[in-house]
Amino acid sequence: MNLWGELHSEPPDEFFARFSSSFSCDRRLLPYDLEGSQAWAFALARIGVLDKKEARAIGRGLRQIRRRAAADPAWLDRHAEEDVHSFVEARLHELIGDAAWRLHTGRSRNDQVALDVRLYAKDAAGQLARSATDLGFELVRFGERHAEVVFPGYTHLRRAQPILLPHFALAYVEMLLRDVERLKQVRQRADVLPLGSGALAGTAYPIDRARLARGLGFAEVSDNSLDAVSDRDFVADLLHACALVGVHLSRLAEDLILYSTTEFGFLTIGDDVSTGSSLMPQKRNPDALELVRGKTGRLVGNLAALLTMLKGLPLAYNRDLQEDKERLFDSVDTALSCLRVTRTCIAGLGVDEAACRAAAGGGFSNATDLADYLVRKGVPFRVAHRLVSRAVRECIKAGLTLEAFPIAGYRRISDQFAPDLFDHLTVDAVLSARAVRGGTSPLAVNVALKRAHKRLLKSAGR
Repeated sequence: MNLWGELHSEPPDEFFARFSSSFSCDRRLLPYDLEGSQAWAFALARIGVLDKKEARAIGRGLRQIRRRAAADPAWLDRHAEEDVHSFVEARLHELIGDAAWRLHTGRSRNDQVALDVRLYAKDAAGQLARSATDLGFELVRFGERHAEVVFPGYTHLRRAQPILLPHFALAYVEMLLRDVERLKQVRQRADVLPLGSGALAGTAYPIDRARLARGLGFAEVSDNSLDAVSDRDFVADLLHACALVGVHLSRLAEDLILYSTTEFGFLTIGDDVSTGSSLMPQKRNPDALELVRGKTGRLVGNLAALLTMLKGLPLAYNRDLQEDKERLFDSVDTALSCLRVTRTCIAGLGVDEAACRAAAGGGFSNATDLADYLVRKGVPFRVAHRLVSRAVRECIKAGLTLEAFPIAGYRRISDQFAPDLFDHLTVDAVLSARAVRGGTSPLAVNVALKRAHKRLLKSAGR
C-alpha cells in the first residue's frame, strides 16, 4: 500500500519500487512511529477530529502492533510496505478498519519521520553516553589495579619521559569524558518537537504542540516548519560524536596493539579477545583491537557521507533524506559494539611491570630532569639544554647511561654539575618531580584517579 493516492495513472516500475523502499532499514523506527502515532491520536481527539471511540480503537491497535512486533520480529519480514509509516497504517487498518485512515489527518510523513528520527537519536545518544562512561570506569579500575606501575611515555614513537601506567589510562578517560559531554549536547539538540509541521507549512489543525511536546518528552517545540521537516543537523551532530568516539577508540586500540607486541612486551591481550593463526601455532593475534581500529573508519565515513548528501539540498523535504538512516544506524551500532569490546579488552589486559619499568628508565628519559637540575642552580634553560645534550652524546660514545656516567665526565662538561645530580636521575625522582595537577607523580595520579571516578559518576548521574 502506498500513501500518496491515485494521481499517477501507471503503477511504479517494479525495480524502482524496490529501489525506493526504505522499510528494510527504517522498520527500526517502529517503536518511535507507534509512540508518535499514539500521541497524534490523542492530539486529534482533543480537538474533535477523532471521537473517543476512534481514539480508543487506534490506541488499542497501535499497542497490538507493538506487542506483535516484539513477540515475533519475523512478522515484519512478511510485509513489503514502502516504509515504516505505511506499514503501521496498513496493519492498523487490518486491526480496526477505516478509523485507521483518520490518524494521518493533519500529519505528513515529513514531520512524522523527523519525529521518529529525533526520538531515536535521543535514545541512541543516551545509550552511547552510558557505554562510553562504562569504558571510562573500566580504565579507571585498570589504573587503580596498576597504580604504581612505571611506564615509558612516548612522543614521535620515541621514548620521551617516564610516566605512571594509570596516567596513560587516564588520558583516554579524558577523551571519553569529552565524548560523553558531546553526546549529551547531541541529545539536547535533538530534543525539539517537529510534529505538527506537516509537509512543510505547518498543520492546518489547532493542535496544542506544547502539550504534544510534553507528552512525547521533548523540551522544546520547533519554530519553523520548513526547517523542522528538513533539519538533520542533529543527525550530523550524532555522527560527529560517534566519529570522535571512533577516533579515540582507534588510538587506544593502536596503543594496546603496539605495546603488546613482542618488540615492546609491556602488555598482554586476553585470550577472550584474541585469536590464533590458521597456519602458525604460536600466534596470538589482537583481532578484537584490530577490528575496533578498522571498524571505526566507518564512523568517519558515515559522517562524510551524510554531510555530502545534505550539502546540496534545497528547502524543504527531499527524498535524499531517506539516506540518513543507514548512516545513522550503522554509526550507532558500530560505536556501541566498539565501546563494548574495548571495555572487555581493558578488563583482561595483562601488564609486565618489569618490562615497563626497564623501558621507562631507558633512552635517556631522565635528560630533561638533568637540565632542570642545572636550571635550579641558575643556569639558563637553553644553556642547560646544550650541556645535557653534550652529556648524552658522551654517554652514547661510552655506552653508558646518565646515571652511570662518572662525575668527572660531567665536570669536564661544566663545573655546575655536582655529585648530587644523581639524586635527580632515578625514575622515582623523575616521577615525583611532576606533582602538579595533571602531572604523573604518584600523588598527582592518585588524586586524578579519584577525580576521574567522581567525574564519571557525575556523568552517569549517580
